[in-house]
Amino acid sequence: MRDRLSVFGIDIIKGSVRSRTRRPVYALVRMQGLIIVSESEVSLFRLFRMLREEQPDILAVDSLQEIAADQHELYFFLQGLPPQTRLVQVTGGERKETLQKVAARYNISFNRFDPFAEARTTAQVASLGAGAEVIAFENETEIIVSRHRSPGKGGWSQNRYVRKIHGSVQFKGREIEQALVAAGLRYEKKETRAFGGCSRVVFSVFTTRDQIPVSTYRGADVQIRINGKRLERIRFRPLSGKPRYLIVGIDPGTTTAFAALDLDGNLMHLQSSRQMNMGDVIEALYKVGKPLIIASDVQDMPFSVEKIRRAFSAVAYTPKQDVSVETKLELTSSFPYGNDHERDALSAALDAYRQYRHRFQSLMKRIPPGHDLDEVRARVIRGQSLEHVLIEMNGGAIPAPRKEAPPVRIDEKHDERVRMLDGMVKRLRAFVAELQEEIKSKDYENRRLQARIRKGNSTREAELAKDAEVIKKDEIIHDLKKHLRKEERYNRNLVKRLVRIKQFAELSMDGDVLPVKVMDTLTKDGLRRLADDVGIDEGDVVFVTRIDGWGRSVVKDLAEMRVKSVVVGAAVLAGSDPLLMPVFREAGVPLLTDKEAGVQVRGKRGLCGKEALDQALLQWQGVQVRHEREKKTEMIEHIFKEYKSERGKEVKKSG
Repeated sequence: MRDRLSVFGIDIIKGSVRSRTRRPVYALVRMQGLIIVSESEVSLFRLFRMLREEQPDILAVDSLQEIAADQHELYFFLQGLPPQTRLVQVTGGERKETLQKVAARYNISFNRFDPFAEARTTAQVASLGAGAEVIAFENETEIIVSRHRSPGKGGWSQNRYVRKIHGSVQFKGREIEQALVAAGLRYEKKETRAFGGCSRVVFSVFTTRDQIPVSTYRGADVQIRINGKRLERIRFRPLSGKPRYLIVGIDPGTTTAFAALDLDGNLMHLQSSRQMNMGDVIEALYKVGKPLIIASDVQDMPFSVEKIRRAFSAVAYTPKQDVSVETKLELTSSFPYGNDHERDALSAALDAYRQYRHRFQSLMKRIPPGHDLDEVRARVIRGQSLEHVLIEMNGGAIPAPRKEAPPVRIDEKHDERVRMLDGMVKRLRAFVAELQEEIKSKDYENRRLQARIRKGNSTREAELAKDAEVIKKDEIIHDLKKHLRKEERYNRNLVKRLVRIKQFAELSMDGDVLPVKVMDTLTKDGLRRLADDVGIDEGDVVFVTRIDGWGRSVVKDLAEMRVKSVVVGAAVLAGSDPLLMPVFREAGVPLLTDKEAGVQVRGKRGLCGKEALDQALLQWQGVQVRHEREKKTEMIEHIFKEYKSERGKEVKKSG
């Protein structure tokens, strides 16, 4: 059937489907079976015309982006194809591959910079069964029979004209219904009745477009459109249902793991589970592909792995000796895996692939282009000769086995030479036996040394793990020491602060002098630093070193803390802002000079005489009383003036 397959392969030469000015031009290669019929350069319009004329079995592309800019255009493109023409993306469906990789699977090489070479390769691999068919429509088709022209307003013969059109629509609908019944198709019919017949007839037929016994039609009065019911999203169906051949490595046990490679060494599947039995492994492998080689990482294949091998009639592979951990890590270094079981299964599959790789490469040089490499390699691995496989795949006759030549009689004159050769053979056999015994002893010695190496590696790994744990603990200890030093510094600061607070408390108990708390600046930051250092309590005397940058908010905060007095240097107060004293008087906080209060400051500590402070506070209080009295007087005068002004305005209005 493959030889009679008609295939169109295309590749874009210039332009793009996304461009409105430079429309695409394609290289078109037409194939009949495996024979190239023609190669030409066509536009998109010309391509559709040739598709409708010749109706090939397959239109092959290497990317859907070359024929449609988005999914909506792809639906439109597929709707315009002949019903029996399948659109095939040769690079795969959901999981795409490069065209070079697909072509290499059939031992085909091409110049990827030549559009005609790419179109030729696309057609060849599609005819060999590569790629996936694009499925955009469900198994339901809609046939719409409607008017081809509008009746319009018309004149005297309008009714007759409308009756003629609607009658034609109804007649064509009945013809289609008879064709559907004759084809035995299930359908649903919906008619829109109108004057003289039907204005529209819609058939929902439960089959694909290629099974519809009706074609698109446009007449003078009637038109027929055939539309497939769109899927919600584009699906892909492999053109060939044949599964890929696999090299499978299995690691049985409490946790079962298996890895599947294709015959080119690419990882197809890797899985492990504690709940997976051998039946589950077989079922999972059936979904991935067809195992050709079942491999184990130990010299004697486990019985459970052997059962799986028999289930697939696969070729068994076991290493000459158990694979070491170092070799497994080296084999799987470029692959991701989740645990040691997956690593062991993957290493077994990779080891088997490594053993067969040179044989595969040798076969590729001898296989002509246009043959499925996987199928050829699989048959050769199973024991068939390459010539036999190629003849069978090409449908030719299998050559008859050659007849063995009749035995040659040995003359008596050669008896002596025969006896000499027999003796030589016996001596060589004895020598071979000795060498085999020596090989066995060497193998035993190798296994013993490898066991010692594994034991040493296990000890070394344990030491490394112990060293890593020690390093981790050292880092934790270092972090804890750092945190401890920080807490110790904080504790020392608290002790110093406690000492200062005690000293101020002891000074407060003395009746002759009072302690003074020193604030560096009359700002919120200075107030916060003083509160953090020795604290601020009700009745404290605060000495301010600098008053530049002061604000009303800090004065308000001091008033809320109910400090007894704020003291500044006489020279500092003399050159201060004139608004400073009124703000303190409004807040009710006494502002004194160091001379008035008799304050002496050394560093962050200060003392003042109690009598001098009381005397200064009395004087400040007397001035404060006068200030408040004057303020009230001014307020009353202001109220009186406002009242007098308002009263005068009312008198003028009434007069």
